[in-house]
Amino acid sequence: MKITVTHIGTATTLLEIGGLLLLTDPAFDPAPAEYRRGPVVLRSTAGPVLSPTELPSFDAVLLSHDEHPDNLDATGRALLADHPVFTTVSGAGRLGGQAVGLAPWETRTLTVGEHSLRITGTPCQHGPVGDVTGYVIEVPGEEEAVYVSGDTVYFPELDEIGRRFTIGTAVLHLGAARVTGFGDDLITMDGAQAAALTRSLGARRVVPVHYTSWEHFTEGRAEVDARFAEAGLADRLHWLTPGLPELVGGDTVRPVSS
Repeated sequence: MKITVTHIGTATTLLEIGGLLLLTDPAFDPAPAEYRRGPVVLRSTAGPVLSPTELPSFDAVLLSHDEHPDNLDATGRALLADHPVFTTVSGAGRLGGQAVGLAPWETRTLTVGEHSLRITGTPCQHGPVGDVTGYVIEVPGEEEAVYVSGDTVYFPELDEIGRRFTIGTAVLHLGAARVTGFGDDLITMDGAQAAALTRSLGARRVVPVHYTSWEHFTEGRAEVDARFAEAGLADRLHWLTPGLPELVGGDTVRPVSS
């Protein structure tokens, strides 16, 4: 299945799938910025490449979780109004409005006009920092599906995704995030975990997001490239140019205008 992906920054993307446009984890505050929550301090180092006013009209939001500013900040929160928002069960309770909570393996259908998508929640493990969900997105009649991991480490329950779905493209939240106060434990995948999950999923293509622009990320592109090469999966990686819509499918990624 071919999709168009625009990487805007951190985990914020536009996904055009089956004729519908989905905005993921909207974070649009100016950078640098500092966010404090109890003893935890998160600092951004770069902002998104597109502003909210530059976004095209979108049909729905996939929000992995509503409690962390690298996935939803004040500016991004304003974009949720008047749109269906698929998120965690607890997050839907906090957000209200058109927010829909998805428990793991729960499926809802998004229909806009003549187009429909099936959206299934997937498990996440994000350390001691609240509920998170990932997503499998299916177009009726298409064999392949799209997986968006949300903020998670690789843990055994994720192997069920590859047993239930045929994953063509996996959009993986990386960065090997570590936060002071939680020890040295990862709260998002590093390159080695991402390579292992890619093999488990059987994903043909991997689009990395959530690996730059924040101080708590401890791995970037070089480390991920190295781990995928070691695993013999280097050809699965497709790095996007921020701000540029790119068609993902088959064996290539290319600008939409080409």
